[in-house]
Amino acid sequence: MSKVYFIKNTQSNYDELGKDALKLLKKVVSETGHQFEKEVPIKVHFGEKGNKTFIPAKCYDEVINYLRENGVSPYYIETNVLYRGSRTTTELHIETAKAHGFTQIPIIIADGDIGTDYDEIEINKEYIKKCKIGRGYGRFKQFIVMSHFKGHIAAGFGGAIKQLAMGFAARGGKLEQHSGISPVVDANKCISCGICVKKCNYGAIQIKDSAVIDGNKCIGCAGCIAVCPKGAITNTWGGSHFLEKLSEYAYGASKDKDIIYITFVHNITEECDCLGTHMKPIADNIGVLAGKDPVALDTACLDLVQKSSGKKLFEKGRQALIHAEKIGLGKMEYELIQIN
Repeated sequence: MSKVYFIKNTQSNYDELGKDALKLLKKVVSETGHQFEKEVPIKVHFGEKGNKTFIPAKCYDEVINYLRENGVSPYYIETNVLYRGSRTTTELHIETAKAHGFTQIPIIIADGDIGTDYDEIEINKEYIKKCKIGRGYGRFKQFIVMSHFKGHIAAGFGGAIKQLAMGFAARGGKLEQHSGISPVVDANKCISCGICVKKCNYGAIQIKDSAVIDGNKCIGCAGCIAVCPKGAITNTWGGSHFLEKLSEYAYGASKDKDIIYITFVHNITEECDCLGTHMKPIADNIGVLAGKDPVALDTACLDLVQKSSGKKLFEKGRQALIHAEKIGLGKMEYELIQIN
């Protein structure tokens, strides 16, 4: 049974949330004897442009200051998104992050300028054999994964596991989780400019009447999606076994890594922070949770939200937790320890 530490906080005071996050971090460090390396990235989500309910930058100040005071150099770390938006390329991603206030420490976009730099992490699980993990993660052994618990249209909810799976995966890894197939071309939008052909290092794209992708040659890096000037190349979102693939990618992302997880159960919206619009919360604020087992942590968050709301919110996501436990990522059974 894994220990999950919890501070109840129903207020919308972000300074206090930051203090709670630090208190929980210190608790986990004390209880586990955790020793920090000289460099520790903080995995966060900067929020899509137009989103108003992502966890704001000030919530990370206390943790950042604590790390610095203890001789640790912290960084923010993320990967580029699969879809076209304000975080598709490193340049746009960092611009969005800074506009949202994430200016306290350097930012690492781990999968390169357009999301195609990755290392393959072998896991040999049921659906995924090798995970495409952003190359920038490879130089670090430790991370603090700080998540925002909220809904997600495909995953049921987003929390620690999704932060690992999607947040550590390069663009091709994200595509593999969602569909496992090649990107597709909308011939009506394609102008046959050939930019995608030049970008593809695998000879998988040809120009005929429009761009055509050879699924036998395509490795699913999805770099063509990022460089298409007309948005004619897209991914599909209807892949099979998405929740299981999500869990397996989380396993690959955390393999041989030493990670502390902290999750804010605040601003609980129906959709995730990737949606570039203002959303209204659908449940009351609950607090901050932390631990070293992402499965136990996500299970505790889900249980607390459902208990507080009296509804089976985000229940779809429990399937990912079941598979995560099955493959050895963590345990769903937990001891919830509330601290003041």
